[in-house]
Amino acid sequence: MSPAARGAPTLSDRLTALARATDLAEGRLDDAAVAAARTVLDRAAERRSLSADHTVVGFFGATGSGKSSLFNAVLGRDVARTAARRPTTAEPLAAVWGEAGSEPLLDWLGVAQRHHAETPLPAPAAGGGRWTRVRERLTGPAAPERPGGLILLDLPDFDSVSLHHRTIVQRLVGMVDVVVWVVDPQKYADALIHQEFIAPLARHGAVTMVVLNQADRLPAAEVPAVLRSLEDLLVQDGLPVTGLSRPVAVSAATGQGVEDLRARIREVADTRAAASARLDADVDDAAAGLAEASGEGEPAGITPEAEDRLTDGLERAANTAGIARAAGRSYTLHATAHTGWIATRWLQRFRTDPLRRLNLDRGETVNPEVNRTSLPPMGPAQRAAADAAVRTFAHDAAAGAPEPWTRSLRQAARTHEQHLPDELDQAVARTDFRARRRSWWWLVLDALQWLAMAALVAGLLWLLGLFLLEWFQVPVPLPPVVEGLPLPVPTLLVLAGVVTGLFTALTGRVLAGLGARLRERAVRRRLRASVADAGRRTVVEPVEDELAAHGAFREALGVLGR
Repeated sequence: MSPAARGAPTLSDRLTALARATDLAEGRLDDAAVAAARTVLDRAAERRSLSADHTVVGFFGATGSGKSSLFNAVLGRDVARTAARRPTTAEPLAAVWGEAGSEPLLDWLGVAQRHHAETPLPAPAAGGGRWTRVRERLTGPAAPERPGGLILLDLPDFDSVSLHHRTIVQRLVGMVDVVVWVVDPQKYADALIHQEFIAPLARHGAVTMVVLNQADRLPAAEVPAVLRSLEDLLVQDGLPVTGLSRPVAVSAATGQGVEDLRARIREVADTRAAASARLDADVDDAAAGLAEASGEGEPAGITPEAEDRLTDGLERAANTAGIARAAGRSYTLHATAHTGWIATRWLQRFRTDPLRRLNLDRGETVNPEVNRTSLPPMGPAQRAAADAAVRTFAHDAAAGAPEPWTRSLRQAARTHEQHLPDELDQAVARTDFRARRRSWWWLVLDALQWLAMAALVAGLLWLLGLFLLEWFQVPVPLPPVVEGLPLPVPTLLVLAGVVTGLFTALTGRVLAGLGARLRERAVRRRLRASVADAGRRTVVEPVEDELAAHGAFREALGVLGR
């Protein structure tokens, strides 16, 4: 059954997840961790494009550890130069088994000195199934039908006095498929190799060999104790001392253990899994670096209560309460203009509509994206209210998140900080105020006002006619009277017109006050909806995107086993 069928992520899956996590970490997490992950991805892409049939095994060690001698012993002939004078190896030397496809790989490694071996290394002993299981986990169950290609590298000393030599070692220790640390009884505890090389590659135990060379210089009874001491140091470095990484004692001079070392190298080469295992360990390292840079903890996220508090603060910044009151006064103005006493209505023309003064009393064809309101710019108090609302919202959403993500969530909340005042102005401009829409009771009271005015005018004209007839000494008929009332009908018409007009005007003002309060509440709701929409676009959605990025990052780390 393939890894994918078993549900375990393949190396390709893990590299894809690492690329996703790295992209999401860019600009959010520590630059060094992101750069290290990018390096792993670049190196993996390059290595996977080269020969998969070859396994690159590099011999690394300190001055005097006998790397070159051991290299020659494994090869079975003197190819690497050895001498008492140090350093001996100035440039990396490659011994190649399987020439086809090796040249581009060696070019990528930057190894110019190449020796093509004619005699194959011995086949691995039966029962060496560990690397078969590694291959199946990384690349699937198909077994190779022929021996894998092999490239052995003899490298300069990592503690060389030459900066050029150390640079070569530091470069190639990150590129070879299998690292063979060659130590000697005198310097196996050297802090340099443990702190700068073995410990940083502690997760690479599956592709690490540790060889105690020059074992012939120790009394046979002391070799086990030295190996145990070396194992303790490796454990302190974080390197597991099982399987391939368990240290072995060899002697290039006497041949002790060399045959077993050859067989182990041949086994690793034939399974053709070392390159993938090395990249898998590199992915582990990169994922661990990203996870450490990210920190632990989950953000609280966005709650309806947090959105409501944000909207409250933005409403204060936009002064929606004052605008709603202006809408109420505008309603009162138009209501009294339609229901007030007709004799004094003309005075309303000298009063400015509060909404028109704010450039809010506009037709539906006006585009708020082009035409701005006449609201005064935000003052310090309003800006402080908006800033406090945004900061509080970001703080609530980021609660529980590690510091890098808390910082990125706060930055996301302030993405449109410079445009927020304009967004709030547009939110007000987009609100439907409908100040001129008539209420049904306006028509009723307006009709009563005109009836009252008609009665008043009729009564006055009647009385004027009677006065003129009497002035010109024309016999004046007595005006009719209503039984039970002391006043004649013309006078009653005047009084009825005045009283009805004033009463209707007073009633209209009372109803206008009630309607203004209802209109103010309705406008306040619409303004809140518009402001909430502006807050969602400028603050909430960027934070949602950042939370989604955090979730995707965590999901990618989950694929990576972090």
